[in-house]
Amino acid sequence: MKIRLVFFLFLSLFLAIITKLFFLQVVSPYQTNKTGGNLNKIIPERGIVYDRNMHPLALNQNKYRLFAEPKKIKDKDLLINTLSEISNIDVATIEARIDDSKDWVSITNGLSKDVKEQIEGFKFKGLGFEDEFNRYYPEASLSAHLLGFVGKNKDGDNVGYFGVEGYYNKDLSGLPGINKTDKDLLGRYIFIGNQKKIEAENGRNLVLTIDKSVQEIAKEKLLDGLDRYKAKDGCVIIANPKNMEILAMVCLPDYDLEKYYEFSEDFFINNAISLVYEPGSTFKPLIMAAALEEKKVKPQDTYNEKGSIKIGEYTIKTWNNKYEGRISITRILEKSSNTGMVFVGEKLGNKNLLNYLRKYGLDALTGIDLQGEAKTFLKSNNQWYPIDYATATFGQGIAITPIQMITAFSSLINGGELIRPHVVKKIIIDGKEKNITKNVIRKTISVKTSEAIKKMLYSTVENGEYKWAKPEGYKIGGKTGTAQIPIAGKYEATKTIASFIGFAPVNDPKFIALVILREPKTSIYGSETAAPIFFDIAKELFVYYNIGPE
Repeated sequence: MKIRLVFFLFLSLFLAIITKLFFLQVVSPYQTNKTGGNLNKIIPERGIVYDRNMHPLALNQNKYRLFAEPKKIKDKDLLINTLSEISNIDVATIEARIDDSKDWVSITNGLSKDVKEQIEGFKFKGLGFEDEFNRYYPEASLSAHLLGFVGKNKDGDNVGYFGVEGYYNKDLSGLPGINKTDKDLLGRYIFIGNQKKIEAENGRNLVLTIDKSVQEIAKEKLLDGLDRYKAKDGCVIIANPKNMEILAMVCLPDYDLEKYYEFSEDFFINNAISLVYEPGSTFKPLIMAAALEEKKVKPQDTYNEKGSIKIGEYTIKTWNNKYEGRISITRILEKSSNTGMVFVGEKLGNKNLLNYLRKYGLDALTGIDLQGEAKTFLKSNNQWYPIDYATATFGQGIAITPIQMITAFSSLINGGELIRPHVVKKIIIDGKEKNITKNVIRKTISVKTSEAIKKMLYSTVENGEYKWAKPEGYKIGGKTGTAQIPIAGKYEATKTIASFIGFAPVNDPKFIALVILREPKTSIYGSETAAPIFFDIAKELFVYYNIGPE
């Protein structure tokens, strides 16, 4: 009987040892790797974002994460009440986070240096701090939609959303490091034991094509224009047409990057790349250039503008229902004649028209390096009706994004190169610079046609229906646009997208700018709202870039 009892005692001890070994070697390592266990993540510093002149647009501020080791805490109630008073976190929340069954818990993050020092002053045992980095935008909301913001994902990690922060999140984030410390059989850290540390790799710095001073000009003039013309919202894009570096991109209203959580998601959408709109008459030069390229018309050819025209059951008129009889092809752009553009479209031919829409990249993303670009579509060839071909010639019935518009239009004035637009000029990796070079997608028109359309667009500004306050002595080309907004399948006559796209100097363009206003109330026309904003911007840019009169 005694022998049997001893046998079962030894058998029980043997099974207990086997069970413990199984837990330590099979179960415990799995749980450690899965939950983090003795692996402490080292957070890298997020990359800095600069403008083209190395003015910082996005920096990092030192903040702190407060953590606790519950088993080392002596007076838990005193600690909880003190922390609640200093951090403004309610007692119940802190109490729930300090789980006595765990070795390490996170209480809160984003603490300032002052708060950290206050807590340290109490010298509580079982509390500690980890460094972390919070995003700081020294120019506030100057480039809100362009930059995007840094928020948290479901695991509490920093993640970039929208704009540059979203598109380049992997570059900016860097790679976390790991600090591994061995534990004893009771789960306690052995600080004199085997410790391994892999340093974090900080994020890469970005130098944008954006010029802070040009951005400030664009925002100031747009803000003034929205107020003056009582528009719902608006955007300005300014670029170098020779390489499609974006010099400024502003949409209003915008939001506070550091308090993004106080705004609805509607505020985060960058209309410069996400708004799909009908461009109206700013689209006419694209069709005109195609017809010139195909030798279907010449600037000096004429068209008999004798009245409205019928396309099936539809009637097409000029914007003011006035007709001048025989006019030149150039005059079609000058007076923005819809019937004249239908004539040009017929000369170009339906097949060519569709080919050029695709050549201009209007069936694809531009590929701009910003998160949130909207995809647009062109109907397949068999879905186009005669009225569709007609209205497309003057920019109605076709939907594109502002970034597509300025990219396609730039090809008209830069010698015919459709270039991928970009906002990052270079990436700095470990002190070494990687330059983002000009990326030509395809040729749209010849240099000869480009020169011809530039002259026509200069004439359009000089001899257009509306006389603007242009800076004297400067040659500026451009085109207005007024497109009615489709609502419930019908166009609303009193609600428009008013726009102007212009460039200067005509002979050697240094900049191109697109101004868009949605639903201006003082006037529905781009010539009376968006165009004056453009000329206000142009005057400032002539001074800033030291461009003299010709």
